[in-house]
Amino acid sequence: NPAAGSRLPLGYFTLNTVGKITGGTIRLDLWNAEATGIITTESGSVRWRGLVHADEMILMVEVERVGGEQEAALEWHSEAAVPPRFLLRGSPKGYVSNPASEQGAIGEISTCFQPLTWGGETATAWHERRDGAKSALFLSAAHTHPKTGAVKEATAAVRKAIATDQDRFVSSHRRWWHAFYPASFLSVPDARWESFYWIQLYKLASATRADRALIDNQGPWLQPTPWAGAWWNLNVQLTYWPTCTANHPELAESLTRRLDRYQANLLRNVPEEYRNDSAAIPRVTGQDLTPGAVGVPGTGPEMGNLLWAMHNYWLQYRATMDDRRLRENLFPLLKRSVAYYLHFLTPDAAGVLHLPSTYSPEYGAGPDCNYDLALLHWGLQTLIAVCARLGIADPLLPKWTETLAHLTDYPTDETGYQIARGVPFDKGHRHFSHLLMGYPLHLVNREQPGAQERIQKSVKHWHSMGGRQGYSFTGGALLLSAFGEGDESLALLNGLNPFLQASTLYKEAGPVIETPLSAATAIHEMLLQSWGDKIRVFPAMPDRWADAIFHDLRAEGAFLVSARRTGGVTQFVRIRSLAGEPCRIVPGLPGEARVFSTRPLTLQTQGSGVYSLDLRKGEEAILYTGTSLPDLRIAALASPAAESNAWGLKTTEPEAKKTAA
Repeated sequence: NPAAGSRLPLGYFTLNTVGKITGGTIRLDLWNAEATGIITTESGSVRWRGLVHADEMILMVEVERVGGEQEAALEWHSEAAVPPRFLLRGSPKGYVSNPASEQGAIGEISTCFQPLTWGGETATAWHERRDGAKSALFLSAAHTHPKTGAVKEATAAVRKAIATDQDRFVSSHRRWWHAFYPASFLSVPDARWESFYWIQLYKLASATRADRALIDNQGPWLQPTPWAGAWWNLNVQLTYWPTCTANHPELAESLTRRLDRYQANLLRNVPEEYRNDSAAIPRVTGQDLTPGAVGVPGTGPEMGNLLWAMHNYWLQYRATMDDRRLRENLFPLLKRSVAYYLHFLTPDAAGVLHLPSTYSPEYGAGPDCNYDLALLHWGLQTLIAVCARLGIADPLLPKWTETLAHLTDYPTDETGYQIARGVPFDKGHRHFSHLLMGYPLHLVNREQPGAQERIQKSVKHWHSMGGRQGYSFTGGALLLSAFGEGDESLALLNGLNPFLQASTLYKEAGPVIETPLSAATAIHEMLLQSWGDKIRVFPAMPDRWADAIFHDLRAEGAFLVSARRTGGVTQFVRIRSLAGEPCRIVPGLPGEARVFSTRPLTLQTQGSGVYSLDLRKGEEAILYTGTSLPDLRIAALASPAAESNAWGLKTTEPEAKKTAA
């Protein structure tokens, strides 16, 4: 069924007022993760508050009716379970639609039951509790594929909610959010980007939990769109990038657990003769990674998507250093992700190994495609590194080592990196798939002679060709940050502004979530980087961001890092080890670093501003210069009042005076 992987609309409520609506206000409170508003009518007004509970699968909407609006009523409207992409672009030949939904009730709880042609069912359940002019609506939705029981699951959630004291219900929701935000902190001297950043953290935590849904292109907000699913050739990967640095690796679990849970589907994506050792993922799937044939190299398939997703898995591992998970889950699936490529490599006369024709996302196909070559280089290096760390004498280790030694380098020309060998980058293109070796893989990096020039040339050429969309700007910013180009990175990040809606959502034919989240990653990368077994503090700061501060951002190796920069000078760096891994750090301090800690620690200089520090698990240290510790307080930077509310509707000055009067 071509709709098997799509998200489907359920329905919506309208508030039917007595009088004609004349105006209103609305506010989204990030700290409490709830929305409030007032609707004014010719007859009175309606005050409301809405939230989706942090732990329970419940949406709650409180309504208070004022004046002549006592009969204002909430009304349910079911929607046909048609994939949104089909509504916009038409249904494919042979599509069998889902049956009509059925409304009913179980006791005091109303239900809307939606059976699905492709198996399983969806149900919505709700109950409105009214007390005079006030009421509270509690709603839940459940999806059970391929099983049944959705109505039972949804009604049970509603019954539990209405049996809970309402104040306690709201308080438990707020406790979760009030614990979520302080896990990390940052403040930069640009109120617009700082406000934007915190909205992205709100989006991430609104979209998933460790044991819940994979964040697909829509996040938690389904609107008319062609993107009602998970796209694996860029979107999923970008979505999850900010999670670990923001010190929320638990949110990345919704991706990695999906990869663990649905490996059988990943195996079925390759031809049967390769399923004994290989796996892949197609461009688009649903929540269960619904299988779809990837194709055979040589025919131009899009092959690299699973291997790119495995790099996200690796980032989560590096943030936690959970070796059990590495051994039992990540390593076996990474082996399969690499193995499919190995079946098709062929040597030339000099013994150099080449890939047959594969596809660079949204551009075209060719041999030695840089999208695949970069990921394969990374995959082989990582398999070898895992064997060394875990002491695994894998029988494929000699083959991985030999393959890596003979694998062809990346095709280039006078403009920089090509799409594939013989396929120049000569048309507008929004993806940066051909530049993954620079970011996020860091295989080509600032420590290599000539690398910076090649990447800068490639980014400049890419952006000169047109065809850019929002993540073209965030991708370029990330690539340049990796090479310490803070001013150029910020300039590209600012290029995202015209693509953002007032909510900070991003839209291409329909709203999608990944691009703003990758912009949050771009902010991270200016403040902290930790690739190549080194922690780099303030590695790509724009000149305009002379002041900055962050607290408990998470670096690879499972370190929590805090730092402050004033007037372009780093004041201190605090680092805490969560796993006892070797600590190599580039603190960027002015002069020779000193260390303060509760236990005497050895701080050794390794040249080029790099230090090693013998931190044990659970220990922390402060690096600084001078004769005494600097001010270690963590506080938000002051912002001009005019910039303090950078997002949302603004009232013009004359209207503000009129309202006040």
